[in-house]
Formats: sequence, C-alpha cells, structure tokens
Amino acid sequence: MRVLLSTYGSRGDVEPLVGLAARLRELGAEVRVSAPPDAEFTKLIEGAGAVHVPVGRNAQDMVKGVTIGAAKDARQLAAEVVAMRLDMLDAASDCDALLATGLLPAGAREVAERVGIPYVFAAFAPRTLPSPHHRPHRRPGRPFPPGETDNRVLWDIDAANVQDMYGEPLNAHRASVGLAPVANVRDHVYTDRPWLAADPVLGPWPETPELDVVRTGAWFLPDERPLPADLEAFLDAGEPPVYVGFGSMPRHVLEDTAEVTIAAVRGLGRRALVSRGWAELAVVEAAGDCFAVGEANHGALFPRVAAVVHHGGAGTTAKAARAGAPQVVVPQMADQPYWAARVAEVGIGAAHEEPTPTVETLSAALETALDPRTREKAAAFAAQMPVDGAAVAARLLTDLIR
Repeated sequence: MRVLLSTYGSRGDVEPLVGLAARLRELGAEVRVSAPPDAEFTKLIEGAGAVHVPVGRNAQDMVKGVTIGAAKDARQLAAEVVAMRLDMLDAASDCDALLATGLLPAGAREVAERVGIPYVFAAFAPRTLPSPHHRPHRRPGRPFPPGETDNRVLWDIDAANVQDMYGEPLNAHRASVGLAPVANVRDHVYTDRPWLAADPVLGPWPETPELDVVRTGAWFLPDERPLPADLEAFLDAGEPPVYVGFGSMPRHVLEDTAEVTIAAVRGLGRRALVSRGWAELAVVEAAGDCFAVGEANHGALFPRVAAVVHHGGAGTTAKAARAGAPQVVVPQMADQPYWAARVAEVGIGAAHEEPTPTVETLSAALETALDPRTREKAAAFAAQMPVDGAAVAARLLTDLIR
C-alpha cells in the first residue's frame, strides 16, 4: 500500500500532513509527501519515515515575496501551484491514493484521475468549506458587497474569485490531455465529500446538506522531544511566562506586532517567551524577563506558560487549546480570524479584532487571557478535546484503498 500526500504552504500546512504520514506508516503504508523543498520540511517528513517529494520553491521564500491581498501575486502563485501539483504525476504513478491539502490544490485531482487512484481533499478549518452557516475568508479578486449578509451570495463570489485565479492554468492543462474544462475549480478541488481535519469541539462543522463532510479530528505529529536546556532554565527561573509567537508569518506582515506584544506583556509585569518563527523575532532590550527560542515542542511547552499570544494558525490554536493554555489571537489572514473568534466564543482566551495591535489593545486582551477564570475554562475545555484525528484519517484512507 502506497500513499501520496500533497501540500504546499507553511509549516502549518505541512506538519499535520506529516502527522498523518506517521499514522499511515504505523499501518504499514509506504508514504510520499509532496511538499515545498525547505530543509525543515525534509527533516520533518523523513523523521516520520516518509519520503519527501520536493515541489515548487521554498515556502519561506514564497511567503516573504507575496503581498497579502494583492491580486497580481495571488494569480502568479495560483499558476505556480497548479504547475507544481501536476508535476506530481511521476510520484503518484505507482500509488494507491492521493490526499491533497494546503493552498488550494488545483491540479492534484487531475493527477489522481490520470493515474486512476482515489483522490481526497482535506481542510484544516470549517470556514474553508462552503456553508450557509458561515462566511468565506477573503481572497483577492471581486470584493464582498458591503453589508451583504447572505452567506450563499458570498460563497458564490468566492467561487468566482477562485475560478478567476486558477481556472486558466488548470483548464489549459485539462485541454492539453483531452479533458473538458472545469467551470467551478473550487468545488471541483473540494469534491462533494471533503475531509475536515479540525478538532470537533474547537472547530465544529455546521451541518450542510450540499456537502458530505468527513470529520476526522485534527491531525498532530507525535512529538516526544525534551525542551532545550536553556529554555528549561528560563521557565524554572520565575513565574510562567507569556509565549509570543507568530509561526510562519513573515516580518513584513507583522510590522511592529511582536515589539508591541512584548511591551504589553512587560507592562503587565509578566515575563515574555518569544518564538523566533519565520519572521526571526528577537527580544526587545534583552533582559532577564525576556527569552527568545527557536522551534520547540509545543506539547511540552504550552502547559508551562501563562498564556499563548499567536496569529491564529489552526495548529497553534489547537495545540494551545489541548494544553489548557489561555490564548490571545491576533489574526492576520485566511482562516486565522475564524480561530480567533472561536477562542473568544468558547471562553478560552481573547480575539484581537485588528491585525496590528497597540500596547493598549493588546494589554486589554492579555488581561482577559490572564484572568484565572479564563485558565479554568481553558483547562475544562482541553479535557473535552479528542486527540487522535490523524489515526482516524489514516484508517479511513487505508479503508478507501482496500
């Protein structure tokens, strides 16, 4: 049994897929993971016993060179994504199934169809999938009409924007191999039976008759690494710090967010633990109350912090929730506003409405997160969360093959 898993994007897109790869390996499957060629991804994938099939350019270079919301950049990236997915044909040629996720994987379904194997699309957030119960996240292209409240209208606009970005390169390929054009690329890619790899408590799916959504639960990569000795020493040297990390967000998107956050943490008399991330964040005016750390085991770290301030990536949000750590989410793009809203709705932290906080607004959000009542709610919420979504997905995928 041989499976090809495909993604393109940041670590938040790659790591859950590697978690699935690890579970598939436990079931005896050979696994290939098509992902950007970044060295950190190679290490992750090979560490799970899978084969890394590099595609496209380095994700870090891509993130640094793209302006969020710019239609020109989005159109260029869409053409790149289609081309790189179609390049998977050789890697898929002797596989038994193909599962795709990450940036809209237009072209992956064509590869599966040409090889003659099952194709599955998986999303990491409910808001990715069309439903009358929620709005789509904004993409470049035709804007949403001001005041429009009909979610079906908004999802129709979303489909048109996806078609405008991906339709030409995808249909050019389809024509070259004798296939009819696709009039709705988004729904073609998603299929009418997509998988949702989100925690059912943190990110519940609202029943939608048009889609038969398979809910697996969130996918996590098992991580038994100890924390670095210098980080352990910092944690032991005082009260639990506030973790500040914005994952794969580039520096030009964050602007002064990290500096403002550290100032707010210090203003409340708290220590700060700064995760460098792809923006290469550093401590401000280095002192004993602030420490910078590289990539670390969040499962071991988050239970030991006072709160987690982050961008609202699906993986970070779920890991903090599983650890019972109060959160402050400062969303920047895509599904991040959804996760920020969910954190606030269930009472396990605060959502910062604007992507660029001030010391005052961030301090107010932190006060909510650091309230002992919020920690109590976060601990109770963590106890409700199932933890083995990747194992569920692995069994479903192997059943689909057999």
